[in-house]
Amino acid sequence: MNTTYEAKDYKSDQNVRWCPGCGDHATLNSLHKAMAKIGVPPYQMAVISGIGCSSRLPYYMNTYGFHTIHGRGAAIATGVKTARPDLSVWLITGDGDCLAIGGNHFIHAVRRNIDINIVLINNKIYGLTKGQYSPTSSRGFVSKSSPYGTVEDPFEPAELAFGARATFFARSLDVELQTQADVFVAAARHKGTSVTEVLDNCVIFNDGIHSLISDREYRAERTILLRDGEKMLFGKERNRGIVLEGLTLKAVTVGEDGYTIDDILVHDSHTPDCTLHRMLALMRGETPIAMGVIRDVEAPTYEQSVHQQIADVKAKKPASSIRELLLGGETWEIKG
Repeated sequence: MNTTYEAKDYKSDQNVRWCPGCGDHATLNSLHKAMAKIGVPPYQMAVISGIGCSSRLPYYMNTYGFHTIHGRGAAIATGVKTARPDLSVWLITGDGDCLAIGGNHFIHAVRRNIDINIVLINNKIYGLTKGQYSPTSSRGFVSKSSPYGTVEDPFEPAELAFGARATFFARSLDVELQTQADVFVAAARHKGTSVTEVLDNCVIFNDGIHSLISDREYRAERTILLRDGEKMLFGKERNRGIVLEGLTLKAVTVGEDGYTIDDILVHDSHTPDCTLHRMLALMRGETPIAMGVIRDVEAPTYEQSVHQQIADVKAKKPASSIRELLLGGETWEIKG
């Protein structure tokens, strides 16, 4: 019997303890809506997190959950999915939790292509510990732990993901609830590690960090929502687009400087070669920030490969008892 779920079916009875105005509220709301659209029963879903403001999210889901330790959420999520491949496993993490102490776990989860969904909430600050700079804070950023400005260059989450051979990468703004829900649905349907970066606002310690692209006045001109099979167009009049000139992506206006609609690139998130996907994910400055599903390709998943390997070994070396299994290999006899 098919059961239809609603967003409320995924909401727990816990009071949501984020600051009013925090972007995490929007991400939680979008996740509830996405789960209802996918139709995964709450009892077949597990939400894992590490430490940080975003890592409180499992408490607000009417699903299985595990609030783990700092940076180790990816390791726990990998174990959960390997042991229970039937579950829909989600890792909720922040830029500090995921890319600092959890950086090694993150890249190896992506490299293994374990079928988990990583939601990386990026507000470019440590919020829970009250305002220190994070691995994604820009060089020169002034914070409680960098009063004269940071002297480090930041990580770019997309660059790390692609360096680890990501099969799925998407991005959204916290204020774009529909886009968030859409990319969460696409992430859930992807077989393999999905990484969704949510550009999030911390109203207390880093308010307005994404305002240059999130404010309605600028959003249409400074972001582009990529849709598979469609021209890469953006702008309030939808008359600007992305072209490839040599080895560089360039934003142009259709009808000016000789550019026509035929020159505008068509988005293909499914092409195996990640070169253009990586370029799109790293657009900055004169080109708009890419949103939506940037890459979505098929590849063998870790948990499927593990279980297939176990089945193959069992078929080749069947054991009728534990004793036979234990004594089936090399043994030593000790004589005294």
